[in-house]
Amino acid sequence: METETTCNNLPNFVSSFVDTFVDFCVGGIFLPEPPSPPVFQTSFPSPERLIAIGDLHGDLLKSKQALRLAGLIDSNDRWSGGSSTLVQVGDVLDRGGQELKILYFLEKLKRQAVKSGGNVITMNGNHEIMNVDGDFRYVTLSGLEEFTNWADWFCIGNNMKSLCDGLEKPRDLYEGIPLSFPRVKQEYVKGFRSRIAALRPQGPVATRFLSKNLTVVVVGESVFVHGGILPDHVVYGLDRINEEVRDWISGLKEKVASSLVRGRNSLVWLRKFSNEVAKDCDCSMLEHVLSTIPGARRMIMGHTIQEAGINGACDNRAIRIDVGMSRGCINGLPEVLEINENSGVRMRILTANPNPNPMYHNNNHDSGGKESIGFFIPQQVEVEVEA
Repeated sequence: METETTCNNLPNFVSSFVDTFVDFCVGGIFLPEPPSPPVFQTSFPSPERLIAIGDLHGDLLKSKQALRLAGLIDSNDRWSGGSSTLVQVGDVLDRGGQELKILYFLEKLKRQAVKSGGNVITMNGNHEIMNVDGDFRYVTLSGLEEFTNWADWFCIGNNMKSLCDGLEKPRDLYEGIPLSFPRVKQEYVKGFRSRIAALRPQGPVATRFLSKNLTVVVVGESVFVHGGILPDHVVYGLDRINEEVRDWISGLKEKVASSLVRGRNSLVWLRKFSNEVAKDCDCSMLEHVLSTIPGARRMIMGHTIQEAGINGACDNRAIRIDVGMSRGCINGLPEVLEINENSGVRMRILTANPNPNPMYHNNNHDSGGKESIGFFIPQQVEVEVEA
């Protein structure tokens, strides 16, 4: 006897269909089938080609320009980086209105890269932590609108699932969230509630995207962090840091130590090694930290805008890659860092700037793109910038 196909005997199919429908309505893309569950690790071996990209801050256009500059995506926005490894050092959120679209896009690239032997590593910046904490000081109106749109579609999806008897009834997205906030205009309340619902610990967006981020990662000889690492952090344990931050974001742990993610000396806020004023870069401290991390030769960080472009300090032991490319920051021209361990060029900058700082020395190697110019990492630039 034929079995009638109903919601009751196909609950997983129905749930997957609804999720795909919501994803397309919010992110504008169909995500490829996910690979096997990710293995959370803090250290990775040196890839043939390593690309590092700084803060993106809600600017999808600039994000794609940077990825295309590095040869990681093609004209159809598909992964074209082969076995390359990409590290994005955090601060996808705030200052722009396409935060969710970037999260979806990076997730798509993660899944595509794995199939080509590549890897996409995303990290927590201070703005990810702020949003999980409900600190929305740098949220834009368009950012609120994007999350309001997400919440509307998410609730539609939940309502569709609730019609299926074979599925567990979805939890109320706004459970426990106030209906009003002091000093918040009524027209912004829905956006605030939607953003809290999405990004609070165990929230759908926090769990799905941000909990997969690393807070510190070692790839070959390079240590990546959004702000910086101090000796106490190394003693605490890099694996332990990643685990505790991840568990807090996903709701498995009630809180996370402020010394790790909040305050001027935390991993996502530290500026000891990224201030563009030479005398403020603590080279002796940096050397001590690197000496305690096996195999580490350099620290690569974002967080502090480098108006002169990507540069190095402390004999290029500190590489600073936040160029403020988002239109919500200084609308800087995209630049990315390339590390190639298997050629004569170990590190170079790929930039869209047709007139790079004259102090930079062109290395005369083809950068692989019409707009890109490859050159060695310059030393400290004496430029005052706003912190």
